[in-house]
Amino acid sequence: MEQLIKKYGTNDPFELAKALYIEVVFEPLGDSFGYFSRFNRTTLIHINESLPYKKQITTCAHELGHVILHPDTNAAFLKSNTYYPTSKIEQEANDFMLELLFNREGEHSISIKEATEEYGAPKQLLYKNFYN
Repeated sequence: MEQLIKKYGTNDPFELAKALYIEVVFEPLGDSFGYFSRFNRTTLIHINESLPYKKQITTCAHELGHVILHPDTNAAFLKSNTYYPTSKIEQEANDFMLELLFNREGEHSISIKEATEEYGAPKQLLYKNFYN
């Protein structure tokens, strides 16, 4: 994580996506926060346009985690069409998101209080990652 932030000079998930040539698209997604897709050599992060901006940040960071950690895995497809447990994949993307946004070297660092109250991060994730 630190290498990624150092290389691109930011921990802003939108800026990182841009630096990595990942297009971020805002669109109506109903109850879904977001997902990523790949078509040919183009990677897109789709974010629900109706989410508050701070939730869009955490969603982008989470989906960026999937792109980097699980580039060949379609978690939405696995959830919908198989019995494959996606909890490990989702947890890794959540961990990526938290590490990215809580990086104290980054310009967009946030506190635990901000993460839970303003960005909508589940408290159990925060305590698992930072107090164990």
